[in-house]
Amino acid sequence: MTTQPAFTPPPNARAYPLHTPRGTFAVVDHPAAPGVDPRGTALLLPGFTGSKEDFTLMHEPLAARGYRTVAIDGRGQHESDGPEEDESAYARGELAKDVLAQTAALGGDGDTPVHLLGHSLGGQIARAAVLLDHTPFRSLTLMASGPAQISESQQQRVKLLRDALAVMTMAETWEAILAMGPPEEVGGPAKGIGGPDLLRRRWLGTKPAQLLATGRQLTTEPDRVDELAALPLPFHVLSGASDDTWPVPVLDDMAARLNAHRTVVPGAEHSPNADQPLRTAQAVADFWQSIDGAEPAA
Repeated sequence: MTTQPAFTPPPNARAYPLHTPRGTFAVVDHPAAPGVDPRGTALLLPGFTGSKEDFTLMHEPLAARGYRTVAIDGRGQHESDGPEEDESAYARGELAKDVLAQTAALGGDGDTPVHLLGHSLGGQIARAAVLLDHTPFRSLTLMASGPAQISESQQQRVKLLRDALAVMTMAETWEAILAMGPPEEVGGPAKGIGGPDLLRRRWLGTKPAQLLATGRQLTTEPDRVDELAALPLPFHVLSGASDDTWPVPVLDDMAARLNAHRTVVPGAEHSPNADQPLRTAQAVADFWQSIDGAEPAA
């Protein structure tokens, strides 16, 4: 793990290595705002080709509502170390156990449970974690994260990436991604918070085996919604108004099956945390406060 973060954390946040029995993970930890009654802690898991920085614009509004938020790079993502070539280290069950260890390291247990939020791939990893053990968690929010495998069009994009990584280095693959067109049109890892130089550093810090293994998972993930619905947890399904990874009607149906709180964020697509961070943070905090016994903000 790097000693200096590639991205500048938000004011009042601290970037540091979180030590757990399963390894060390890079985090950005933002406390509740001064003068606000602390309401709890939330662990935020990024998506495929993403990182903890994808939540940068949500930390301060959630802090203002009393929540400490800890965004994390998973094993092999950005500033968290992991094997270069051993895909078995990134099996879904292994990543789920990582989340349980991270939660324990943050002080989450049955007496002080943590709100868990996962974006896209992070949502499916979060789901696997609560299916292993739901007791450390107060709630689960699935942000732009669906019930099973990703859409056919996105499966083709993941296959292209996996094919490229089989014959090219990470640096060569990055140049190929940029050659596909402007990031705002092509999307993918070259689009996001931080600017092109920092996004490139994030890409080069991510382990190829992590991308290969989790990309395969996204294209083969089974539907585990019924298993999830059987757990005694409050659920929140949040998405943008459009999503080409899991279509919005698919997310609507999943929310109904989970008896989950449902939020559709206007003006957002697959990354509400980046597209409409203030609206997204408000919806997330309203949900958390509704189950924490506090009145949502007006």
